[in-house]
Amino acid sequence: MEQVKFKQMKDGDKEDYIFLDNLEREYTKGTADRILTAMVNLDKSLTGYQVTRLGHSLQSATRAWYDGADEDWIVGALLHDIGDIFAPHNHDEYAAAVLKPFVREQVCWCVQTHGDFQLVYFAEHVGANPNKRDVHVSSPYFDDCVEFCELWDQASFDPDYKNKPLEFFADMVRDVFARPAYDENIIQKGVRKPLNNAVLSEIRAE
Repeated sequence: MEQVKFKQMKDGDKEDYIFLDNLEREYTKGTADRILTAMVNLDKSLTGYQVTRLGHSLQSATRAWYDGADEDWIVGALLHDIGDIFAPHNHDEYAAAVLKPFVREQVCWCVQTHGDFQLVYFAEHVGANPNKRDVHVSSPYFDDCVEFCELWDQASFDPDYKNKPLEFFADMVRDVFARPAYDENIIQKGVRKPLNNAVLSEIRAE
C-alpha cells in the first residue's frame, strides 16, 4: 500500500488509518532534524540587530548552558525565537507550541510568554506597555520568566560573545524531541526547577 484509498476522510477504513498512523510515527522521528534546519533559516529572518536571529538564539542557549541549566532550559532558550520566520506577531506562542509536548510546563510557559516580559526593556520607546508582563503575575512561573529574559534573552545580542555552534546543541534537541509526547513525567505540571546550577556552571566554565 502506497497511498490511502479514500478521497474524503470520512470514507477511510481501518487499513487506511493504520497505514497513515505508521507513516506519521516514522515521520515524527525526523522532527528534531527539521527543527535544526529551521534554526539555520533564522539567519534569513529579522535584521537590524548586531547579531542574526540564529546568533541570538545560540547566545541564549550558550548562556543557559554556562549557567548550569538543565536540558529543558537549554533547548527552550535555543528555540525560543524559532517562530520569528513564520509567526512574527506571536513568535513566542509558535515556539511554545513546538516545545509543548516534550518539555517541562515551566519552560514551555516561559517561552510562550517571553514576548510580554521582554517589553519591559523597550516598550516605552515604541509606544507599547512595558508592564504588560503584569497580567501574568499570578503564575507560579512569573519569576522564572523574568530571570529567563534577564539572563538569557535580552542579554544575547552581543557580536563579541563566543557562543557555542548549533552542532553543540544538536544532540540535546534530538534527545528532547525523542521523548514520548505529553508524558506527565516530562511535562511535570507545577514543578519549578532553577535556571542556574552553580555546581554545573563551575564545571562547564572549565
